[in-house]
Amino acid sequence: MKITPLDIQQQQFKGKLFGGLHPDDVDSFLQAVSREMENLIRENTSLREQVQHSQSEAAALAQREKELREMLLAAQKITEEMKNNARKEAELLLAEAEVQAEKILAEAQNRVVQLKNDIQELRRQKTQFETSFRALLDSHYKMFAVADE
Repeated sequence: MKITPLDIQQQQFKGKLFGGLHPDDVDSFLQAVSREMENLIRENTSLREQVQHSQSEAAALAQREKELREMLLAAQKITEEMKNNARKEAELLLAEAEVQAEKILAEAQNRVVQLKNDIQELRRQKTQFETSFRALLDSHYKMFAVADE
């Protein structure tokens, strides 16, 4: 049976004819018990509220911790993805640069071959010119020699 302060205050005792209880003493004691019980109930209610508040705060903190862990994991995942993307992009740029360098080198080698061919052609033309010029000079020399005779 649950006893409230009001139950204690309203409790009535029957007195005995001889050597019974003194009603004022009983009432005084019951008042003191009632006050103490009220204080205990208030304290108990306050403590329950504090426990409930603490549990709510603990649950909220646990939720925030969970969210922060999830955010940290997401940030780590994004960081790894960014590193991988940067690495892939760097590899792609390097491969493109190597292809471009090979292309430039091949063009330079082709140009060297072309210039060598042009030099050989110019030498051939020079030799041909010198031969033709000598032949022309010889023919003119012979014509002058025949005319002098």
